[in-house]
Amino acid sequence: VQLVESGGGLVQAGGSLRLSCAASGETVRTYARGWFRQAPGKEREFVAAIAWFGTTARYADSVKGRFTISKDNAKETMYLEMNSLKPEDTAVYYCAAGGGGQNMYDTAEEYTDWGKGTLVTISS
Repeated sequence: VQLVESGGGLVQAGGSLRLSCAASGETVRTYARGWFRQAPGKEREFVAAIAWFGTTARYADSVKGRFTISKDNAKETMYLEMNSLKPEDTAVYYCAAGGGGQNMYDTAEEYTDWGKGTLVTISS
């Protein structure tokens, strides 16, 4: 399984970014998918997850109403639309895959495969 994130960058507070995560590998088609982030000096934290075989999603309270997770099953690609960005959103954002595609895991331990991450920096 290979996961490749893209779309990170530097934006001002209040701005928007769209992250993408392209997945490849035979087994990844059945996996759950999610986004996590890790800010400097902090633990990796859950951001959002989506039911790969469904339409439901779940979000961390800190991003609810500002971030939207979506997917294109045919392209094996997951997205994270981030609006109203704040300096505290600055982090390396990782996509993750693992487990059953009907699930929306919010803990890192449930995922078996990770991308290398993409840096998001929000200036105040």
